[in-house]
Parts: sequence; C-alpha cells; structure tokens
Amino acid sequence: IGVYFLSSVVFYFVCMFLYCLSALESSDTDNGLCGWIIVGLSILLMLATLPLSIWMCIKIVKEYERAIIFRLGRIVRGGAKGPGLFFILPCTDSFINVDMRTITFDIPPQEVLTKDSVTVSVDGVVYYRVQNATLAVANITNADAATRLLAQTTLRNVLGTKNLAEILSDRNEIAHSMQSTLDDATDDWGIKVERVEIKDVKLPQQLQRAMAAEAEASREARAKVIAAEGEVNASRALKEASLVIAESPSGLQLRYLQTLNTIAAEKNSTIIFPLPMDMMQAFMKRD
Repeated sequence: IGVYFLSSVVFYFVCMFLYCLSALESSDTDNGLCGWIIVGLSILLMLATLPLSIWMCIKIVKEYERAIIFRLGRIVRGGAKGPGLFFILPCTDSFINVDMRTITFDIPPQEVLTKDSVTVSVDGVVYYRVQNATLAVANITNADAATRLLAQTTLRNVLGTKNLAEILSDRNEIAHSMQSTLDDATDDWGIKVERVEIKDVKLPQQLQRAMAAEAEASREARAKVIAAEGEVNASRALKEASLVIAESPSGLQLRYLQTLNTIAAEKNSTIIFPLPMDMMQAFMKRD
C-alpha cells in the first residue's frame, strides 16, 4: 500500500511538473521580466497549495464551446482551447467561453422607403455562428449585438435600392445579397453568416386598397376583352352558318323544327311561330 501511495504521489507531481512546463511554453515571450516573475510565483503558489489548488486550475468546456485564455492580459499561444479539459494558472489566467453553435435572431420590422418612394415595413431572420473564437473575443466588444445592428442597417440599405415590385417578387435575391454583405462585414469579427431570410413585407392600408382596386380593374378589363373576343367568334360562326343555310334552303326549315322541339321540351304553354317575310308580302300585295 505504501509503495502504491508513493508511486501515485510521484506520478501526480510529474504531471504537475509537465503542466507547469506547458504553461511556461504557452506564455507570451513579450511579458517581460516582471511577467515571468509573476508567472513563476503563480506556479510556486499552486505547488505550495496542492492538492487544493488543482481544483482551481482544471477547467472543462463543452463540445460546442471554446475557451480563450488570457495570461496577464495576453491571449496564450495556441488560440482557443477545447473542447474537453484544460488547465489555467491561478491569479494570472482568466478565460472566456465562446459558444460555437449557430445562433438565430429576428430583425425587427424596419420602415423602409423603396426606390419608387413607397414606405414598407420589412422584417427578417439571420442565422450565424462564430467561426474564429479568438477574433470574436479580441476584435469586437459584443459580436452578437454588433451583428444584430449591422443586419438592421444592411436590410435598410439593400431594400432602399429596390422597387416595390422587386421586393415582393425577388425575396431570395435580396436575402442572398444581404447574406453576402453581412458575411464580408463580419469576417474580421470571426463570424460566419450562414443564411438570411425575409419573413414578411407589410404594406400600408391605403396602398393595399389601391393595389386591390388596380387588380380588380385589370381583371374586369380582361373579362371585357374575353367577352368581346367571344362575340367576334360567335358572329363569325353565325356568318358561316348563314352561308351553309343559303346553299340549302331546306336546312332553314330543319333548323326551325329543331327550335320548336327545344321550346316544347321546356313545357311552355305559349309557342310563337315565326313566318317568313315573303308570305306576308304576298298578302300585302293583294290588299
């Protein structure tokens, strides 16, 4: 038992020694003499307070997180740490966790004046993720808030160059244009904009009524044109029918009998018999 305990203690101190060496290697060489002294004192303090200090040195980050370690205000070599287990020095090191998962947020409705001077309210949704955790921490104060504000501004700028008809019909093109603009602007922040979608375009009530009246008038105009075309086709068919009947006088009598049959089928009590004008002229001459 004593040998096992002694070997465990030796193994423990060897691991801590290797950790101290790795901590010194990862330290920034620009810390200067004072910085090296502070780091050395931190390591001595950790060794002196073992094994209690080990619980302050061991940190764990999840699979979807990365840790940015600052040693005396400088980012340690190697950039982001994780996922899994990593160590920090007490008193000299601090770290920030960065979530690497895709984040979504809604763009609040924006009152936009289009190219043809129409005021519309447009909202959307943005999908983005942190691609470089070091840049997201070191280059900007709040990457999430900055991306939200930039998305609102970009939405206004892009829609301001479009007509109302283009906004209503080319939503995919507008979304791709916004995504490209946002992605280029946030590249220095370590952020990747994956997708942008236009959710809704709201028009003023007066404009909606005007567009509805315009659509109704257009439909009525098309209906009148279709009716006129029907009349033209019907007149042409009657003309052709009259030419056929003129070639065969008995055809007019057959058509007359067919018409009487149709009237009788409807159970009417009164039937009007049309008479040719030639017969009436014969009686008029006798008088």
